[in-house]
This record gives sequence, structure tokens and C-alpha cells, in this order.
Amino acid sequence: MANIPIWPGSSSFASVQNPTPFGFYDDDDDFREDSDKVAQYSVQRLGYPLVDIELQDVNFYTCFEEAVSEYGAQLYTFQIINNLGNIIGSPTGSSLNQIPNPGTSNNSYNQASDYGDPYSVDMKIYSGSLAVKQGQQYYDLRTYASSSVYTGSIAEDVTIKKIYHYAPAAINRYFDPYAGTGTGIQSLMQSFGFGNYSPGVNFMLMPMYFDILKLQAIELNDQIRKSQYHFDLNANRYLRIFPIPTGDYTLWFDYTVNPGQQSAASASLDPLNPTALSTSNVTDLSNAPYKNPTYKYLNAPAKQWIRKYALALAKEMLGGIRGKYQTIPIPGAETTLDYTRLLSEAEAEKTALVAQLREDLESNTRLAQLNRSNDESDAQQSYLTKVPYQIYVG
Repeated sequence: MANIPIWPGSSSFASVQNPTPFGFYDDDDDFREDSDKVAQYSVQRLGYPLVDIELQDVNFYTCFEEAVSEYGAQLYTFQIINNLGNIIGSPTGSSLNQIPNPGTSNNSYNQASDYGDPYSVDMKIYSGSLAVKQGQQYYDLRTYASSSVYTGSIAEDVTIKKIYHYAPAAINRYFDPYAGTGTGIQSLMQSFGFGNYSPGVNFMLMPMYFDILKLQAIELNDQIRKSQYHFDLNANRYLRIFPIPTGDYTLWFDYTVNPGQQSAASASLDPLNPTALSTSNVTDLSNAPYKNPTYKYLNAPAKQWIRKYALALAKEMLGGIRGKYQTIPIPGAETTLDYTRLLSEAEAEKTALVAQLREDLESNTRLAQLNRSNDESDAQQSYLTKVPYQIYVG
């Protein structure tokens, strides 16, 4: 019979070269510290030191690594399914391990953008500027625009909300203090309180629609007979301004940073072919950029699930080894190893752990949280109806 190595009684993760097959978490101090503890926990749960355990420390490290990865796979598969509508179009090179819960600005932004302009969502509005040059009409905001607040890429991960490019207000030319009055009327209307509002002249009180018609006439004249102030923004990046600038000036604009989103510009949109989508964007479950979890950030319930799953894997591994050597000769007889019980228990424990985790995740979907909030609101209203009203004494 082969000399089967058994558990030596202790382990040292730091002294083993290549302790885990993939090394996903070998640089995590918390993972390194817990590896020996999980190995000791598993081997004692399997019956050591009352019985020999035909496993080595590297076997327990492998089970520990797989348990952490399995927890992340279950968690992030759920996250992908629950948030796929929000992450399609995001860059695959990013990391979506931290998706905000429903109710945060990211989700509010995504929901509002489905129905209209999310400008009214509680999002911080930044101000940027563009140095307009004389005679230059076309600008690439990614190259020319700047902001002293936001250090990211303008027009790649932001949305331009408002551009301050307007013609001079018509009211400035309507009430010109150096041309008498806008209407040319010099009648005294001191009784209406307008006597001190213009140097050397007074105003005749006219109906409001008279002023509005005058302003509309000025603006319509500018639009038809002059080169009207206007701009064209393409792909949230390429800006064309009208009329052609006759001098240098600063053009200001407002923008918001897209939370967890990617604008059309970063999707590699060609202005000559706006429908060309880059292949580096999320399209389905297969390329959603979720990475392995960071072990040190996992909470106590998550680590307890991982320990139990690692124990089930170790039990499964031990059952497979003992199944290969079903009987062991002892003085005067033979003993049969309990590999079938180990294998069946390991399978049942793994199935139960995964089922419980999925049940917990399903109870926290967006729909489940909305239903829970609705039930809490109904319960609160029902409770308040039973509170006695105060008697008002006047």
C-alpha cells in the first residue's frame, strides 16, 4: 500500500511556495492569516487528532481559495443579472465590484435617464470652460475643454448639460438709455414711479404684451437677417458654434459626471459613423467586468460562509482520497474507510450553502427591496391610524 501523507499537526502558509493554485489572494494579508486558521479548523472538524487526516496544508489552502472564489462567483453572478440593464455599454476595462444599492445617485440617474432628462436628479453639477479662438468654429471638447474641479476626461465620462452661448439679450437694445427710450415716447409718467429709472427721460406705461412683442421682433430680426447665435453638439464631444467667432473669448458650460456610466464619446463613436460601437463595452453576462472579491473587505457572515464551504470541499477531497483506498489492513483484520459518508455529506453541505446564499441574494433584489419598503410604508400608515388624535383646545 502506498504511504499516504497525513496531516502533520500544523501549517504555515508563509513557508509554502505557491500555496494556492491560482494565487488570487496570496498577497492579501487577511487571507494569508486566515489560511492556517481555516486549515486548522477544517482538520479538527474532520476528526483530528482522534483520527488521521490524509490531507496536507496545501489541500486546505486550495479549498480555501476555491471557497472565496465560489462566494464571489455566486455574488457577482447575481449582481450581473440584477444590474445588467445599468451596466450595458460600460467599459469592460473597469471594475464593477462596487455597484451602489438602489436609491443612490447612480441608480437614480439610470432610472431617470430611461424616462427623460436626469438633470433634476440629485447630482452635483460642475462648470467647465472652452477657450474659443477667433475664426475657429469646430472644437473637440476632449481636447479643448477644461475644468478646475473635475480631473477626469471631459466629454468621455461626463454629460454636457448646458452651454452658455447666447446672443445679447434683446432687452439691452430695447431700453437703451443713450437712445432716449425703447419706444421713443417722452411723455411724463411720474405718477407711475418711472420718473427716476432713466437719465433725462420718462417712460409711458404700456401693456405687458407691447414689451413682449417688441422683444420678439428684435429676436426674430436677428434670426432672419443676421447670423443667429447657435451651437451644435455631436456625440457629447464635438462642438460647432455659430456665428464664426470674430474674437477670442471663454465659453462656459455645465456638466454632470456620469455615475458608473459611459458616454457616447467613450464608446468610440466616429462622427462620420455614430452607430459604430466599440467592442470594449459590456454587451452581456460574459464580459461584465467583475473581478474576484477582495478578501479583507468581506464581512463576518461572508467569511463564515467561506469557512463552511472550504470545510465541505476538504471533506469532499478527503472522501475522494479514502475512496481510492477503501480498506486499510490492521493487525489481524481490515478496516473500511467512511468515504461514502464524507462524499454524501460534502455534496449536501455544498448544495445547502449555495442554496442559502442564493436565497439571501434573491431576497435583496431591487424588486424585493421595493416591495419591502412598500410593505413597511403600509404597516406604518396602518399603525398611525391607531394613534389617538390630539384634542385641540382653542
